[in-house]
Amino acid sequence: MHCPFCQHEDTRVIDSRLTEDGSTVRRRRECPQCGERFNTFETAELKLPAIVKSGDRREAFDEQKLRVSFERALQKRPVISDAVDVAVRAVTNDLRRCGDREVPSRQVGELVMRELKKLDQVAYVRFASVYRRFEDVHAFREEIEKLERDLPASEGLQLPLLDAAKRGRKGS
Repeated sequence: MHCPFCQHEDTRVIDSRLTEDGSTVRRRRECPQCGERFNTFETAELKLPAIVKSGDRREAFDEQKLRVSFERALQKRPVISDAVDVAVRAVTNDLRRCGDREVPSRQVGELVMRELKKLDQVAYVRFASVYRRFEDVHAFREEIEKLERDLPASEGLQLPLLDAAKRGRKGS
């Protein structure tokens, strides 16, 4: 590797370490010509499928766009950023493993909903309402009822959504 300081053609590695998540190698390098030290980061280049949008438009997979989708759904919800990282990684890994050159955006949306369902029920319903284009309160109620049926009691980390809504109306 060329030295970024003096452009010498060869540098030597003096230390290599994995990052915390194990996906990147950090290398500490030194230039024998000028003595400057610098870091390089090595990651595997893995191809992700192109996303087929409505109208057959195609665009490259964008991990930042995926992350923003999670963050919007989880806005003002008590979910730590590490959990968002895990969810983004899960969706990305699923897309990588599918082996397809292209996937419909609908498939990506379903993967996001699967991960949101694990993270936060309110964020899940929030995302589903936009993603599935809910037209009225009835659509929200159906999705909430489906969510409650699908989640075993042992996974219920939050209070049930419909019971709280019913109690709120009765007390009014």
